[in-house]
Amino acid sequence: MRARQRLPGSAGFSLVELAIVLLVVTLMLSSLLYTLSAQTEQRNFEDTRRRLEQARELVLAFAIVNGRLPCPARANSAGVEVRNAAGECKDAANVEDYYGGTPGGVVGGLLPAATIGYPTLDAGGFALDAWQAAPQNRIRYAVAKLITNCSGTSTLPHFENATNLKGNGISCQPNDLLICKSATGITPIACGGSANQIMSQSLVAAVIFSTGKNATTTGGTGADELANLNGDQIFVFHPPAPSGAANGEFDDQFTWITVGELYGKLIAAGVLP
Repeated sequence: MRARQRLPGSAGFSLVELAIVLLVVTLMLSSLLYTLSAQTEQRNFEDTRRRLEQARELVLAFAIVNGRLPCPARANSAGVEVRNAAGECKDAANVEDYYGGTPGGVVGGLLPAATIGYPTLDAGGFALDAWQAAPQNRIRYAVAKLITNCSGTSTLPHFENATNLKGNGISCQPNDLLICKSATGITPIACGGSANQIMSQSLVAAVIFSTGKNATTTGGTGADELANLNGDQIFVFHPPAPSGAANGEFDDQFTWITVGELYGKLIAAGVLP
């Protein structure tokens, strides 16, 4: 049968016209949803950056008040640093945690949010990044354990013990934490060459970072992101990368405290020398 034609002045739309209208509306909604999603992701990225900087300032404030850096917390410590009476980042079973990983079978390397007075905590007492999925998106923290170039004594622990830090003096530099550009060629103690280094071993006293949005989905399975959770002194940071990148998706965010800044804050506050 022939399709009926509309008479001049008749009301309604043909099926073709309706299909075109629906297509246009669908495209507009898709564009709007994409824009809103992109704006949300950008807002979460910026909020996480703000949270990391806030954590960084609170760690420095803790150092000024206590004359030392805090130790990391663990998943079973309710956001409180795990530290023994000697100032070592060790639990009662003598299991240490300076760099994260799973010391004693428990997730370590967490920001000691309750200890430093971070204002917003999850039910377990930990600080979260903007994606706020606990425990995956808890803010991470690592602190230097080893020192070098001390002009006098070099009693450990240094950065985590106020007496030792003052006695060893400000000539002491950290000798372990490294921030690399890529996980390619790294070992548990080196970036695999100076060309792959962002910060050298003698500069970084503490690292604070977020595992990003993908911690709630893939868990960060790329080589570069896995390097940040291995529990050794090597960390990787570079601009965000998609899942098809050579070393996998990367959306971790970082900030760190240099030894010069730490000493400068302590000297300005009269804590050192």
